[in-house]
Amino acid sequence: MEKNTEKEYVSYDHNTRILIWVIITIGILLYYSVMTMLSPGRKYNELKSEFGYKTDEKNPLDERIFSDSAYLSMLKEKSFLQSRVALAESDSIYLTVNLKDSTINLEINGVSVHNTAISRYSVSKLFKGENNYVILSMLGVPLTISRNYASIEKEPLMIKLAPKDTSEYEPDIIPDTADFEPVNFIMEMENGTRLFVYQEEKLKQGDGMRRFIFDMKHRIRFEAAGFRRIFTFRVPEYHPFIKLRIPRSDAKIIYRALPGRGQVAVYS
Repeated sequence: MEKNTEKEYVSYDHNTRILIWVIITIGILLYYSVMTMLSPGRKYNELKSEFGYKTDEKNPLDERIFSDSAYLSMLKEKSFLQSRVALAESDSIYLTVNLKDSTINLEINGVSVHNTAISRYSVSKLFKGENNYVILSMLGVPLTISRNYASIEKEPLMIKLAPKDTSEYEPDIIPDTADFEPVNFIMEMENGTRLFVYQEEKLKQGDGMRRFIFDMKHRIRFEAAGFRRIFTFRVPEYHPFIKLRIPRSDAKIIYRALPGRGQVAVYS
């Protein structure tokens, strides 16, 4: 009788521990979900304070104009042109992303030097609000790249042993390894926006899996930073995103042509 009682007690204690862990896990997931849902609103409020319309008591503006589609359409075009004009004044190469025309261009001094078509794309909800004065105003300023993550080297490194004399000289016949590697990269802007560029082709078996692993590896890195903020009782940072699929050769050219702190203009 005592053995049965002891077994029942051990079983009860075991079930209690499982129940406690289940409750804790559910609580953590709910807490994470709530904090994550607060993140986009917090980011939008930050952008609104920086790019929102500043009221002028002397010359008040009828706010109904911000819901006028014709006005916002012109504002969208103006923001893109304004950003491109600012970039054209520099001597550096820069990138323009035109989602309306599904094109992506490398430009310098206002002249396109490389153009490619976007086969498909997706954007975060923040960019889907086409008739949003705050977002359109934000895009009126060029986005500056702060960090890059890529599946290929930015500048390929080649180690070469110098010949002892001219008789030992042989011309370089070293292939670019990026001709065989899948080309995927992520550019993070100073304002937190992230531009994901993936090659559209699956030229070799496993290219799709490599893209998945590349994306998952950096997703885990980004999420880890979010978890650290959540467990210190801070709302995680929200990063608006644009994801593009373009040909591999173009993706490689664009990634290597842009400087480390290059700039981007976006027409959403």
